[in-house]
Amino acid sequence: MAQGSITKQCSCRQGGKRLGAKCPKLRRGTGWNPHHGSWAYQLELPTGATGSRRQLRRAGFDTRDEAASERDHARGLLDLAGADEALRQHIADILHHLKPGAPLPDKDLIAQQIHTPAATTADGVLTLGDYLDTWFRNRTGLSPATLRSYHDHIRQYWKPQIGHVALHTLTAGHIQTVFTAIEARNAEIMALRASTDPAQRATVKGVRTVSPASMHRILATLRKALNDARRQYRHPLADHNPAEAVDLRSGTPPKPRLWTASAVNRWRHTGRRPSPVMVWTPAQVGEFLDYVEANDPELSALFDLAVHRGPRRGELAGLHDYDVDLTTSEITMTEQRTSVGYQVIEKDVKSAAGDRVVPLAQETVDLLRAYLARRAAWKLAAGDKWHRSDTFFVRRDGRPWHPELITTRFDRHVARSGLPPVRFHDLRHTAATLMLAAGASIKEIQETLGHASYKLTADTYTSVLQELKRTTAEATTKLIPRRNRKAA
Repeated sequence: MAQGSITKQCSCRQGGKRLGAKCPKLRRGTGWNPHHGSWAYQLELPTGATGSRRQLRRAGFDTRDEAASERDHARGLLDLAGADEALRQHIADILHHLKPGAPLPDKDLIAQQIHTPAATTADGVLTLGDYLDTWFRNRTGLSPATLRSYHDHIRQYWKPQIGHVALHTLTAGHIQTVFTAIEARNAEIMALRASTDPAQRATVKGVRTVSPASMHRILATLRKALNDARRQYRHPLADHNPAEAVDLRSGTPPKPRLWTASAVNRWRHTGRRPSPVMVWTPAQVGEFLDYVEANDPELSALFDLAVHRGPRRGELAGLHDYDVDLTTSEITMTEQRTSVGYQVIEKDVKSAAGDRVVPLAQETVDLLRAYLARRAAWKLAAGDKWHRSDTFFVRRDGRPWHPELITTRFDRHVARSGLPPVRFHDLRHTAATLMLAAGASIKEIQETLGHASYKLTADTYTSVLQELKRTTAEATTKLIPRRNRKAA
């Protein structure tokens, strides 16, 4: 196994790009500059399941010895597998998925996890519920959101429904009964919502149905747990994972639809949206931005940026002052500020494609400069009560925005403005629609939004593109004067 390398790096930038280990300030003569940068290490990991190269890269150490110590700890974790390549791959998976800044797993904990089989009950029978409890306790290196998702799926669906089933007798039929129960509850909720009795409707106020996409995620939790039972604990399950044989409705997310005049008319009369994912037209966007500019000076600039460039909510909430360069008219997306169970979590952006530099139009630059002037006035008025941070979008006292509060304020403005409803996340789709209307290519939209693949972007916005073309066709015909009709 490779020994790994240790070097120095910094966060200096040139032309919007990090210099890393190439910064000239890191060197002083023939040695390292003790007053600039921090230490980092890099360790080769066993290749992934597809044979792709993987590395463990960690930075931010004050001394070379600290970096070397953690590198050696990582090597020691891999050595626990001995000659077992499957276990070595498993430990490498744990290290590879660690979030930046998260501590490496304890060596004794990993040793216990990989060498001790899952516990059984007093009569020697391991139930699915008991196994899932053990499996969940041993999850390491996962994001808080993933852990919360696993916990909720186990607590709400798997343990109450089939947690009593012996693990070695589990079948696809057992698993399918869980989703049959979910579908039945969905139908019950929809029937109560449609009831003419206000008391019955009140019983499901705020209760959400489980979407097909959510069902796929619920199944994915069990599938992962059962795969680990076979691979990690060598449990004598059947030759196949029973979760692999379960058929669910397609979990493909709904396509965005445009709030055309006819769609708005139907919504005003029926209260129903044509699709769960709706997009404003340029005229509706302008009406919304005018409304928030007059009614919410704290968040109007954030909403404007969301509409024109389409960052995710967490990316906007996690934007730092040093990420915004109004001289070069661009912003750099590297981190996000999200919430799990209303607890704020700061982490890297969603994917490698999400780590991006987004150009800004001059009008957006001017709006952000005006926001900074307002922010400076808030700071002056707050005096000693100003909360100091390097977060770009803040409240009047300097505190960073809670992501959920951004959504709450947005929903309130949409309702009060009288515009047809959209979700905050739909502003990303709105930004893509505006770019499509302006003639941007799908590739440009993919890079601006930080989508991982071209296909995802193309598939998502095909329906919107068709509606835009139809709207353009209508406008084109009205430009042609005809004697037997009124001029447009």
